[in-house]
Amino acid sequence: MSCIFCSIINGELPSYKIHEDENFLVILDRFPATVGEVLILLKRHEEGLEGLNFQESSALMPLAQKMCEKIKKSLNPAGINILQNNGKLAGQEIMHYHLHIIPRYDHLDGFTLHKTPSDPPLEELEKIAKLLK
Repeated sequence: MSCIFCSIINGELPSYKIHEDENFLVILDRFPATVGEVLILLKRHEEGLEGLNFQESSALMPLAQKMCEKIKKSLNPAGINILQNNGKLAGQEIMHYHLHIIPRYDHLDGFTLHKTPSDPPLEELEKIAKLLK
């Protein structure tokens, strides 16, 4: 099975590399939601967040923070979305762990996150909280 992100990581496909370390490769998204969107790619093939080991997960947020700082300094966005889709139903299109860092701009940048809020009964929330504990 071919994975486009593995091909990029292995140097088989071109990319605009922003950062590389032992765990991650950061590239410009080839099809960005907004100008300057970057992807943090796990260097080994793993499908979802739950598959990251302790070293990888411990390094991920400091790297995301560093990339946000670079984006803010260089591109001056009004805000930043950090997005990670985990599984096809959640919108993951490439089944290789990656984190999106999406700069947001004051003008309409065309990117939206839609959420229809619900209002479940408190008993249902309590039941779910117990299941998750």
